Amino acid sequence: MSQAAPPATPDRTPEKVDERLLRTSPLRRLMGRPELGSVVGAVAVFVFFSIVADAFLQASSLATVLYAASTLGIMAVPVALLMIGGEFDLSAGVMVTSSALISSMFSYQMTANVWVGALVSLLVTLGLGAFNGLMLTRTKLPSFIITLGTFLMLTGLNLGLTKLISGTVSTKSIGDMEGFASASIVFGEFTIGDTTVKATIVWWLVLIAFATWILLRTRFGNWIFAVGGGADAARAVGVPVKRTKILLYMGVAFAAWVSGQHLLFSFDVVQSGEGVGNELTYIIAAVIGGCLITGGYGSAIGSAVGALIFGMTSKGIVYAEWNPDWFKFFLGAMLLLATLLNAWVRKRAEATT
Repeated sequence: MSQAAPPATPDRTPEKVDERLLRTSPLRRLMGRPELGSVVGAVAVFVFFSIVADAFLQASSLATVLYAASTLGIMAVPVALLMIGGEFDLSAGVMVTSSALISSMFSYQMTANVWVGALVSLLVTLGLGAFNGLMLTRTKLPSFIITLGTFLMLTGLNLGLTKLISGTVSTKSIGDMEGFASASIVFGEFTIGDTTVKATIVWWLVLIAFATWILLRTRFGNWIFAVGGGADAARAVGVPVKRTKILLYMGVAFAAWVSGQHLLFSFDVVQSGEGVGNELTYIIAAVIGGCLITGGYGSAIGSAVGALIFGMTSKGIVYAEWNPDWFKFFLGAMLLLATLLNAWVRKRAEATT
């Protein structure tokens, strides 16, 4: 004879539902996006300069803004991924110049096709990124110290080797060498009908899409967030922390190579002192885009919006005919305002979950 199931009692609570299966409203999902604050800021900056600068809304002006944003955004995307992973790279700015110098001087000295120089530069630049990652994971020193050392070494090498090989602080012209025309199309600019398109815009959009796919659709993206949220905890659940960080640094190096080739094949010669200070701009764009200094939070799209804000501000001041000396002031103000806005958005999102 089977026993009947015990009757339900008033104090019996229903089984807890897995929070991952709960439906969230579109507004709640929107409030949880890291780039929300930067998008609001970008709209405000666009409206502001549309009012104060008559030339800002011209097609040629918007194209210039987009180009300025893309040259920064190419580097801001991998730097954002690195920051989500909890690390910094202070050598990113001079690494751009290093990659351009290697391509130019190797091609000129070896009288080789410029594509050969570009390939050698790619290998060396990726090696520099791997060096940063290996030094970080092997020594356990902060990324600030590791990449600051790389920054100083590359700054000295850029100047010293350029003067030793070329006799001046700039490289020799390679504009008449084999392969330069095709490389200029890939890294400089190309024409579609009557429209000239800067190659950096295409590279930027591709990197944004690829980085977003990595973060949101791949295991490696989960590793990046896990490592940034806590390396020890990530390691405890099987995340390859060392490999993840090395690959992130190599990602920054690849973007530096792309930017360096653009620098070379757009202007033919490269000044060895360029790039110093740009690393801070990349970090600023990522922070404005919603990345946290502490890691574990951010998005590639947010870094792109941060770069767009930078482009609109740098060119909007010119179109408004203001003194460009004020640019750094506006950039610093945007950094503080964006950080405060991002913090407010995060608190609101956490309060509604």
